[in-house]
Amino acid sequence: MDGLKRFYQNYGGTLLILAGAFVLYELVTDGLGLLSQVLFPGFSKIGPRLVSSLPKLIDCFFSSMYLLIPTYIVGAVSGVLLGIIIGLRPRLHKNLKPIIFGLSPMPPSMLTPYFIAVLPTFYLSSCGVIFIGVFWPILSGTINGIAMIEQKYLDNAKVLGFTGWKLLFYIIIPAASPMIFAGMGTAMNFAFILLGIAEMFATTSGLGYYIQYYADFSDYARVLAGLLFTTVVIVIIMALFDRLKKKTLFWTINKDMG
Repeated sequence: MDGLKRFYQNYGGTLLILAGAFVLYELVTDGLGLLSQVLFPGFSKIGPRLVSSLPKLIDCFFSSMYLLIPTYIVGAVSGVLLGIIIGLRPRLHKNLKPIIFGLSPMPPSMLTPYFIAVLPTFYLSSCGVIFIGVFWPILSGTINGIAMIEQKYLDNAKVLGFTGWKLLFYIIIPAASPMIFAGMGTAMNFAFILLGIAEMFATTSGLGYYIQYYADFSDYARVLAGLLFTTVVIVIIMALFDRLKKKTLFWTINKDMG
């Protein structure tokens, strides 16, 4: 009962909003027919399509994760490692800062034709697009996290004998970790956006491909079913990421509560 009560306290409002949106959509589609039945089919059509497409959607989910997870990990590791190197060297940071500011806002999707032309497979070209979107936010978060550490804390740590790798792993990375995780969260959002774009134009599988495929045939009931399935997947993955973040940064949560 306590768990159910906490769930209602945390997500009761969200469930009410979703229920209201469901009722409103059903009213203007199947109920009153105010929207085009082709572009906006009601749940009487979306539901059966979703159920019948579940095996294919699950296959597409694994295909998307096969593309997303390795690329995100490589982008995250690269961003953190390079961010640490740059963040610990103020002169290097000063010299690279204009370059980072110039390149990081560039939409990775603009590079899709270039990646397709240069890289040998559609899979690698899709990985390239997602990697760029993941790399920059994590790199910036890591650099900013290190830059925000007050020098007096580093000096005190050195007085206590924290130097080299010990200083890095016990002082610098924990102190910068809130900003690193903030960058990782932003990168996760970008990764899902770019995953959909890459799968629509540069792959023959995945959730984005599923949606684009049925959109080409104007089967919008399956398109909306795919969008609903994709939304649930994103919510679950972001919730797991948020749980990992809270577990890792438990000391910041306790500090805020205090």
